[in-house]
Amino acid sequence: MDAVPPNPRSGFIAILGRPNVGKSTLLNTLLGVKVAPITPKPQTTRRGVRGVYTDLDRGAQLICVDTPGLQRGQTALDAFMAREIHTAIADVDALLWVTDLRRPPNDEDREVARMLSNTDPETPVFLVGNKVDAAKYPDEALRLYRDLYEPTGVYVMSALDDPQAVYDLRTDMLELLPENPFFFPEDIRSDQSREVWAAELIRESAMIHLRQELPYTVASRVTEWRESEGADKPLYLGAEIWVERPGHRPIVIGKEGRMIREIGTTARKQLEIFLDIRVFLDLVVIVHRDWREDPAALRELGYES
Repeated sequence: MDAVPPNPRSGFIAILGRPNVGKSTLLNTLLGVKVAPITPKPQTTRRGVRGVYTDLDRGAQLICVDTPGLQRGQTALDAFMAREIHTAIADVDALLWVTDLRRPPNDEDREVARMLSNTDPETPVFLVGNKVDAAKYPDEALRLYRDLYEPTGVYVMSALDDPQAVYDLRTDMLELLPENPFFFPEDIRSDQSREVWAAELIRESAMIHLRQELPYTVASRVTEWRESEGADKPLYLGAEIWVERPGHRPIVIGKEGRMIREIGTTARKQLEIFLDIRVFLDLVVIVHRDWREDPAALRELGYES
């Protein structure tokens, strides 16, 4: 392991915006590794995920905080996600406001802009106009976002398809960090536990395969992580998928177990890629009525205040 260089620089940036603008895609590309789940559906990100990028050549460590999409809601889970956003942006070195250039600002974008206007005026805010590759009128959309809040700087990109633009943004963020010792060892990529990370990949798979409103009432947790005892033995992961109603359970399981197998197969393939080991994923579906309103259930799932 390389030694930390003299006079290191490190700091935090927060990534915020309304749902489905590409915040988690931006985070994963900034880090060069997948630490946050990605789906086309709102509420994919429910907690503030901290990803760590260390550049020993520059002597800098960037801690990127992904936040849930800002949206209105009435459940205890919605309140938790709102607190996650406010906590994430309270004490950072820079803010990245991610917007979708395919569309003009909506009420949620305007709420983000109001939130930015109440942050520390000394904290630089960078507007990231995302999905430019699919935007018909990107310049007009960008002007409308800037009318809501005038940022310190502007980046235009497709975080999914143009990694070089993301790397250029990352270089600029590394350069603005203050002198600080590293907050994390240089080989750490996220502050998530392995169990939380794996549970999020399982929930991502469930959200991809399930239809209509059901994905937003699904949660997941890893209950057992058992290392293999031999080189030819797979890693055993036991995990639960939670639903809120008895009628949801057969939907998640599917006819003759097809849906749960599809969810498990997609999740297992990702786990094997990132862990570089064979995985035996044992999924069960649990009915926990109204878990989004149950503080004890939220704590059990790791949604702490």
